[in-house]
Amino acid sequence: MKKKESPKPNSRRSFIKTTALATAGISIIPRHVMGGPGFTAPSDKLVVAGIGVGGKGESDIYSFYKSGKAEIGFLCDVDKSRAAKSIARFPKANFYTDFREMLDKEAKHIDAVSISTPDHGHAVQAMAAMELGKPVYVQKPLTHDIYEARQLTEAAQKYKVVTQMGNQGASGDGVRKVQEWIDAGLIGNVKTVYVWTDRPVWPQGIPWPKDKNTKVAKDLDWDLWLNTAPYKKYREGLVPFNWRGWWDYGTGALGDMGCHLIEVPYRVLGLGHPKDVQCSVGSVYVDEFKRGYFPESCPPSSHAIMTFPKTEKTTEDVTIHWMDGGIKPKRPEELGPNETFGDGGNGVLFIGDKGKLMCGTYGRNPRLLPTSKTDEVNVAETYKRVPGGEEGHYAQWVEGAIAGYGKMELSSPFEIAGPLTETLLIANLAIRGYDVRNEKKRANGDSYFEYPGRDIKMLWDSENMRVTNFDEANQFVRRDYRDGWKLS
Repeated sequence: MKKKESPKPNSRRSFIKTTALATAGISIIPRHVMGGPGFTAPSDKLVVAGIGVGGKGESDIYSFYKSGKAEIGFLCDVDKSRAAKSIARFPKANFYTDFREMLDKEAKHIDAVSISTPDHGHAVQAMAAMELGKPVYVQKPLTHDIYEARQLTEAAQKYKVVTQMGNQGASGDGVRKVQEWIDAGLIGNVKTVYVWTDRPVWPQGIPWPKDKNTKVAKDLDWDLWLNTAPYKKYREGLVPFNWRGWWDYGTGALGDMGCHLIEVPYRVLGLGHPKDVQCSVGSVYVDEFKRGYFPESCPPSSHAIMTFPKTEKTTEDVTIHWMDGGIKPKRPEELGPNETFGDGGNGVLFIGDKGKLMCGTYGRNPRLLPTSKTDEVNVAETYKRVPGGEEGHYAQWVEGAIAGYGKMELSSPFEIAGPLTETLLIANLAIRGYDVRNEKKRANGDSYFEYPGRDIKMLWDSENMRVTNFDEANQFVRRDYRDGWKLS
């Protein structure tokens, strides 16, 4: 029997310890003898721990399992009822409610960690795993705050761990085809991109619920669900999904769909951080000429305009228009009156000086405009496809984690996902800043409010992570965590 190497922080762990084998007098049988060609022995599988294993987390860990190279060894969720399907599917997996306890007790037995929890918990959960040298897969958006995104990006390099964000379209064929078409100059130089979504599909632009129906479900640990967020009494309807519309926990439509949609122009145009952002948001009126003021809730709709410095793939600055809440850009004249714009609810439109190109969510179904031109395209595939496309996003991370840090190229490692997430959250600075208000006094003593963020273009200093001309917005760059929680 070959001498077993000591496990490294970023490599897979063997299920069967050498000492145990020696004591039992058992020898390791080669996997090709034991299971035939293609058989994956338990000792060659990645042992994954899932934090947040209901809903999207349920499908995430099952996708890792379906790769054939992952074993779901540990489950963690603050809501045992929500996790019931995963518990039933993986009955041998140890279950925990507190991820900190799981990582503390099981660190030696966990190879990698998947995180599919609400946005406000991503950073502390991912950082705790990375500090243990564990590869991490984190659902989009990578973090709730800009500061957190920068910290996770740097931590991935510091701890040399394999990372992937859960924007599976980054592994799809569509975004690669769009890249090849733009590289080939089919629409010329791009300087304007429109991106839109029908999100939110949860309540936004509403007041915080009143004190009723505050009894916590028996299987939900509300305090652990809140983790870094300010303490508030439980409110019915927040869990498991509608938290997305509240700034304490979610990041609105941009956080939900931006990583799937803006990712396409961000990647193919080689963009970095925007240098400025401006926005307008939808209004909710609660009485005649009385606009509702609900700063805790994301707005019902928004239009954010970001300007990016030119890159190696552009000849000048690029402007991206983000629209949500059902707002769409004007239909291109080249698009037929009955043809679908984007994929209906969502889409991306590139405008070049020689033509236009559109695609749907994840970069799916790219088409030149008019769409009849698409059939004439004859551009070679120059970018390597991911086996399985979008679904291959999961297996890619598993294989990357098994191979080890720096051994394999991934579609959305934190070095890409971190700056992309920062970009979305910079746009959210303008959206949140829209509701910043300052109370003023008139000469007669009456009070009134000024909203200084509603009619400005915010200038962004990427190096120092701050808005330079509207300091009130900087409070949203980094949250103050609740007592007992910290990032590292």
